[in-house]
Amino acid sequence: MVSIQNGMRCSPAWIFFCFCCLPLLLLALPMPPKGAGVAPASHTCRLRKISFQQSYIRNRTYTLAKLARLSDQDTDNRLIGQQLYINVQETNRCYVMKRVIEIIVDEVLLSAPKNRYPHIHEVAQFLAALRTELSGCVSMAHFYRPWLFPILPLLGKNKAIGELDLLFDYMENACTEAPKRIVTSKGGNKKKN
Repeated sequence: MVSIQNGMRCSPAWIFFCFCCLPLLLLALPMPPKGAGVAPASHTCRLRKISFQQSYIRNRTYTLAKLARLSDQDTDNRLIGQQLYINVQETNRCYVMKRVIEIIVDEVLLSAPKNRYPHIHEVAQFLAALRTELSGCVSMAHFYRPWLFPILPLLGKNKAIGELDLLFDYMENACTEAPKRIVTSKGGNKKKN
């Protein structure tokens, strides 16, 4: 256990670089001209809302995240948050979340100790099923940077597991269709349930 904790420690300068300088550097990168090499996200970048309405898997995911947060000493830094969407059009957000799920499932959940995290296998299967459902979700935008890869080892797997509830919510918001609006007889808009 001590060797794992020592392996997860890193210098404050490296953490500062990853969370302060790296996002600024990514913002400074030139963007392709509007419409050049950037295709709109595929229509297959959508998930059914019902996938997220299963109380069983939602409870398992939130419970697992809560359990992992109990041993998380770093409460200042986040893996999952609005920084995921810097320079990303709303139509490409689901693609970004698909890439994040790929990293979390492959690099974190499949190698996490099952005796420490009960039900992690079920949550991993659920996220892997979402990833499979999004297999046709592609984006031709070349400006996505794999920023999560270098940050994940710094913050650790426990941090990623502790944010599974955020991942669940961000995935639902980015990949399910918003409620359709219908026009009422008086000309106003009304949400259709």
